[in-house]
Amino acid sequence: MNEEIESSVSTPRRTASPLAAAAIVHAHHDETDRLLADFASSLRERGWKVCGVVQQQCGGGGKENIQLIDLDSGASFPLFQRLGSGSTSCSLDAGGVAAASVALRRALQDGADLAIANRFGALEASGSGFAAEMLALMSENRPLLTVVNDDYLLDWRWFTGGSATELPPSLPALEAWFAGIADDLRRQ
Repeated sequence: MNEEIESSVSTPRRTASPLAAAAIVHAHHDETDRLLADFASSLRERGWKVCGVVQQQCGGGGKENIQLIDLDSGASFPLFQRLGSGSTSCSLDAGGVAAASVALRRALQDGADLAIANRFGALEASGSGFAAEMLALMSENRPLLTVVNDDYLLDWRWFTGGSATELPPSLPALEAWFAGIADDLRRQ
């Protein structure tokens, strides 16, 4: 199955639908977070209005130091709770994600050229997290870029009706995808 998924993301996969949403599909976190943040920064430097959130390791190592960073304000929101070493509970901080969702609502309200959502993961697959904001952006055909781990790829495909582009984690793939939607943005 991994070979099937890998082959489906070796080149951008897009159906006939005009949905302006894409996901960077990956098997391991590796440098995907940095790639997404660098791509957003590069577009902003070129004058594009890019809003949303990226995730970043702030401070020491460990999940409890991962923050969601609002691309506009620079505000940071916790992605994980500090539950202690003996905890077996899910450490995702749903409150931090909810607070960070304002960045995606602002992207829709302000007409961003591109909205960035750090992940489509467990929360979004269950209908919470950034799911409502992502659906609102897609329903208005606002360009949306996120990251999806192989574990949630089938959920992502269901969430988007199979109409989103799937990208490998590479800068040339991101640039090519955005160039394809940039012409439409310039005409608006």
